[in-house]
Amino acid sequence: MTQIGAGIKKLGFGLMRLPKCGETIDIEQAKAMVDHFMAAGFTYFDTAWAYPGSEDAIRRALVERYPREAFQLATKNAAWIQCPSREDAIKQFETSLEQSGAGYFDFYLLHNLGAGRTHVFDDFAMWDFVQEKKQQGLIRHAGFSAHATADELEAILSAHPEAEFVQLQINYADWENPAVQARACYEVARKHGKPIIIMEPVKGGLLANPPEQVAEILRRANPDASAASWAIRFAASLDGVLTVLSGMSTLEQMDDNLSFMKDFAPLTDDERKTVAAAQTALAAVPLIPCTVCDYCAKVCPENIGISGTFTAMNYLSMYNDKAAALHWEGWHVGAHGKKRASECIKCGECENACPQRIAIRDELDRAVELLDLGAAG
Repeated sequence: MTQIGAGIKKLGFGLMRLPKCGETIDIEQAKAMVDHFMAAGFTYFDTAWAYPGSEDAIRRALVERYPREAFQLATKNAAWIQCPSREDAIKQFETSLEQSGAGYFDFYLLHNLGAGRTHVFDDFAMWDFVQEKKQQGLIRHAGFSAHATADELEAILSAHPEAEFVQLQINYADWENPAVQARACYEVARKHGKPIIIMEPVKGGLLANPPEQVAEILRRANPDASAASWAIRFAASLDGVLTVLSGMSTLEQMDDNLSFMKDFAPLTDDERKTVAAAQTALAAVPLIPCTVCDYCAKVCPENIGISGTFTAMNYLSMYNDKAAALHWEGWHVGAHGKKRASECIKCGECENACPQRIAIRDELDRAVELLDLGAAG
């Protein structure tokens, strides 16, 4: 059996936010980013059945262009999305194999356990299914991703010791966040001896472009370091971490990440103090903790532009510029064919799907009030 993590560097390419031309993934740009990443010696790629177009894009940009043994590919099974039966959940695996063309997956994850999603994988016996595919050589390493409380994670790992690794949301903004419980979940995974893959190290891009009071703290400490570098190095400095996934969308973002991760150095004691000051400053800004994963959008019956509305609201909180916030709301919501927050029917399906446990209906009401959003687009 291949040793888990052998040859994997500390930076992984998260494929949730690939560059786009309009509404479709820009394959030529994706190829250029893959080539750049591989040339720098990095080989871990993370996609999912639930990321529209991503598995097909990585087949064209990576799988068809490099020897299979030259990289590690991870994908995920979201049995809680559009799966009324076990057969539907199993079909996700078959679809992933077909779309990616990978032949096998180095890492296969049960996707986004936590809250009301966890039981679906037990109900459909997906843990057993994954082990069967592992025995058949179609999966090298099997684990799961979780947006869960520490207690939920403890229960999952206790019930399923066969999980070889766990993927967790960890960043300095969420380290003590009572909803995300990043530190507590990290400690549970360490207690169980599970290698950790980190997702959302820059919290959907928020920590790459933080509020000015946070950015100033980081600049004073090191004017040459990007804000993103502080976030990714914080995550990568933790013990037991296999790799840190960065959802890079441009070559410029990739160049920045490679510049400090190619010869990775953990945070020094002084740098940890800087991050602690940044955490304190960030906690004082009333931001909606949305990472634009858009799991809410997959279940919303009214096609409300939830994440786009929250992006606009966070812009308002960070810069106190209502006109600019409305501009972003118009772009992320109306220009993308979504309905405005005022058209929400308050069904609550979004809140059941949200990994961040956001009180989405309340926040949409707040957006309607603060941004004066009417029902018309």
